[in-house]
Amino acid sequence: MLKKLLIFIVFISLNINAQCAMCKAVIEGGNEAVAEGVNNGITYLMVFPYLLIGLLLFFLYRHRKKTNS
Repeated sequence: MLKKLLIFIVFISLNINAQCAMCKAVIEGGNEAVAEGVNNGITYLMVFPYLLIGLLLFFLYRHRKKTNS
């Protein structure tokens, strides 16, 4: 189940673009390359909190599984 969910999230997140309101307002007058660079940077920064939470949940799951055995 967890493996299927992870694969689903990976495929969905390949096409996601993120942009905050302030960044959008700043780059609206710029060219498309600048806009895409800012968008990629925001997405890159957004990934790390999710990775940390995922690692925490993985280690909690592993610890609970070990204590129940």
